[in-house]
Order: sequence, then structure tokens, then C-alpha cells
Amino acid sequence: MSRERLYLFDTTLRDGAQTAGIEFSLADKIAIAGLLDELGVDYVEGGYPGANPVDTAFFERKRTAGATFTAFGMTKRAGRSAANDPGVQALVNSAAEATCFVAKAWDYQVELALGSTTAEHLEGLADTVRTAAAAGKEGLIDLEHFFDGYKANPAYALACVTTALEAGARWVVLCDTNGGTMPSEVRDIVGRVCEVAPGARLGIHPHDDTGQAVANALAAVEAGVRQVQGTLNGLGERCGNANLVTLIPTLVLKPFYAERFETAVTPARLERLTHISRAFDDRLNRAPARQAPYVGAAAFATKAGIHASALLKDFSTYEHVPPESVGNERAIMVSQQAGRSNLLTALARHGIVLDKDDPRLERLLATVKQREAQGYSYDGADASFALLARRVLGTLPDFFDVENYRAMVEKRHNALGEEVTVTEAVVKIRVAGELLMSVAEGNGPVNALDLALRKDLGIYSSRIEDLELVDFKVRILDGGTGAVTRVLVESRDGTGERWATIGVSPNIIDASFEALYESITYKLLKTEAPRDSMAGHHATQPVEAAG
Repeated sequence: MSRERLYLFDTTLRDGAQTAGIEFSLADKIAIAGLLDELGVDYVEGGYPGANPVDTAFFERKRTAGATFTAFGMTKRAGRSAANDPGVQALVNSAAEATCFVAKAWDYQVELALGSTTAEHLEGLADTVRTAAAAGKEGLIDLEHFFDGYKANPAYALACVTTALEAGARWVVLCDTNGGTMPSEVRDIVGRVCEVAPGARLGIHPHDDTGQAVANALAAVEAGVRQVQGTLNGLGERCGNANLVTLIPTLVLKPFYAERFETAVTPARLERLTHISRAFDDRLNRAPARQAPYVGAAAFATKAGIHASALLKDFSTYEHVPPESVGNERAIMVSQQAGRSNLLTALARHGIVLDKDDPRLERLLATVKQREAQGYSYDGADASFALLARRVLGTLPDFFDVENYRAMVEKRHNALGEEVTVTEAVVKIRVAGELLMSVAEGNGPVNALDLALRKDLGIYSSRIEDLELVDFKVRILDGGTGAVTRVLVESRDGTGERWATIGVSPNIIDASFEALYESITYKLLKTEAPRDSMAGHHATQPVEAAG
């Protein structure tokens, strides 16, 4: 049975730029366009040429290799022709292959926001589409507020659809601009639009204000549209747009859709999904969402021991798709709910193989539970678990020992009489019998300690040159200023691997230093020679479980 083609239209570089706290540089836009090409979307909407210097520069030449390079803008202003409208001309004269113009499908918005009439707006819509077509551009119309407009005045909303198509638009996109339409409403209204327009010329652009953008996109596809618009990781104004990172694997992997539709995202491209999602977050300098569907670090994580036992027998018992199909991996979490199955799987992930009857397994389980009672949590600190396991088993090399450290924060006046805060840290460590002392200044005690700790590791210095701290989280476990503090540090190296380590203490600096120490130790461990060639290193003694 032949499948119908679904087209994927990404608006990250335009809608995503409207996210609070997000600003794209020209270099960002070029890099993100490359990620989108790698994923295999059909269209990349890059922004609004002429609206700002970055977007104008971005559209000076084609920035995509496979996707249709698309510019976004407004239909012509009332009182002038599209040929004489600077905004329209900026799009048609850009390097874009397609132009997406926004028009208002809600009569109330036409009158309120534009101070115009519906007849005048329809005329402007048609003129704009014809002008783009005459310039050799593939034309798209985003019908803003379409669903609200249809509910208020269906005749005008449908007239926007037919007018755009008759003028030569390749796609007419139905926008749920306020993000408040329900999936049942989307399905019903799209079905009525398909009575006057072919679904192969219609698209859907849902916002996520009720958390249903992906559901609304799927409802629209089921009702007949054949183009879906969204963003990487659901970026967008207010609550965001439809998350293509969630939507695409649903379309490709779920039989209900996969047997009816095909996209340009091949299985090989889909296996890059997790990498692309996280690389995008790296570009934005933010931590990936751990519980994001398909690509989150916890998306295929199992904590309860009984679940882990079932997983070992049949992965499908608690996994709706194979994690490797989207480039993710299975994680059997270690916690107070853990059993032997969890530990064996978690240990194997770090190259540690034990027999299920090995008495050391029970000692490790007891140690994990004891430490979690103190405030540690290895759910999000897998690197710290790997180190703990090797300590308990007595196989962790003794890379360096911390003799002592000191951090000082001083507020004072500089030579100009300005009040400044100065932070200094001193760290003394012993490496291969040699005592080393490092001093560093930072923008806070944790930063200063991190810099001092890494400043001189003697024979190991070259092995941590590409190590960097990318995220730092603090959680107070009990109320009050004297509470126990949990610190989670996320690190990254030149290979692109990320790992998390943990520290717990009533003193936030102690907790932070512990997490930093563990991060460096894990980096050294993962660059260490194979176990059978480690004779020159002294392994730490096994950790005894609490009685």
C-alpha cells in the first residue's frame, strides 16, 4: 500500500527566537540550519529578512543543503501594492527559495490590529502571493488565528484559504495562534476546511498553551493536512510550539501513522534525533530536559527493581519504542528502590561485570541505599555511581588526593574607589607523591575552586584540557540556612560526552567541591588505560557498607 507524503516545516529560527531568554546570532542560525538539514526536515524557515541585521545577513545566501530555505514576513500593507511594499520585496529579493507570509484569518483581528476590512485584507493576501510566485518563489500563507477566526466567522476564514490557493499558494497553513484549541476541535474544523481545499495543500501550525500542540498536530494530520510546522525541542513564544523532536518519531515509529504516511526522515536520520536535540540545547547553553519524550536522559530510565527485572526479560515491557531507534539509550537507575537487576545492568553500562550471586553486589546495594538516605541521588548522577561502584569494588585508581582547600570571598574597594567582590581559592593536592598547590580567582567560590583544582594536576594535566563545566544545580534538602545541600555538576569534554556528578554536605562549598572532584576523577577514569594495563596505578580500597 502506497503511503502519503507528509512534509515537515521547521520554524525554530523564527518562532524559537521569540522564546523568552533566547537570542540567535548569525553563527547560531547557520549552525542550527545545519542540524535541521541533518534531521531531514523539508523546510527551514529562517526568519524575517529586513526586520533586523542578523536575519538580513542570514538571507544573503542559501543556508540549507537539503531543506527548502524559507523566509517569513507579512502580507502587503493596505494602501500600496505588493510590488511597492518594502517588507514583501525584502522576502522576494532574498536568497530564500520559498516565502511564508502571515495573514489574519480572524475578522476581529483584521479590524482591531490592522484597522482594515476583510475585503481589503483578502485583496492584499492575493496580491502578495501573486508577487511571490512571479519572483519564482514557492508561496506559503500562514493564516494566523485561523481556528478562533473559523469559530467566529467561518465564511471569512474559509475565504482566506480559497483566496490564497487561487492566487497560487503552494501551502495554506492553519494556525492555532493562541494555542487554546482542543484536538477534537482541530479535527472537526480541519475536516470542514478539507471540503473546500485539498489536504495536500494544507498545513497545521499549533502552539502549546494547553500542552496539546503535538496532539493538535496529529489530529490535523488525521483530518487531512499534509504539512506540519513546529520547532526543535518545542521552542516558541509563551509556552512554545509543537515539538518536532516529539512529533517526528511518533510519525515515523508508530504504526498508526507510519503505515499511512512517509516523511524525509529516514531510520538513519532518526537515530541522530537525540544528538540533534541535545546539540541544539548545547548551542543555547541550557541543560536538556531529562524527561523529554524519546530524547530525554530519563525517557528510557527505569528505577523500580521489579520493572528492571522485567526489562531484562523483554525490553518492550516498559519501552514503547527501542531507545536506539532515536539515538537514545536505556538507563536502569540506581536508587533506594533498586534491586540486583538494576545494579547488574547499571554496572554493565560502565564495563563492570559481576555474577548475580557475587557478595560484593549486596555490599554495593547497601552502600547506595545508605548514601541516598544521606541525601545522595544517583538518578541524575550516573558518573558518580560509576565511581562509587569502583570504590566499593576496590578498582578505582587513586589518581590524586586532596590535602586541603580554602575559598575566600572579600568585598572591598578597588583603586578607583569602586566596590568589588573578589573570590580566591587555594587547593593543595598530592599526585604520585608530589604535593602541588594552585591558586585561582573566579567569579564565585565554586568557579574559583574549579579553576584552582584543574590548574595543575601534574602528570594528569594534559588529560583534562578539554574538560568544561556546563551546568551547576543546587537543591536544598531540608529547610533553613543550615540545611543539607545537594549539588549536581554536569560536565562535558571534547568528545561531546556529558556526565553528571553529585556532592552532598551541610556546607554548599563542600558539596560543590565534592561534585567537582568527582567530575575530574570520572574524566581521568574514562581516559585511563584498559584495566589489564593499569598495574602502575594504586586502586583505592573497597568502601565498607555501613553496619
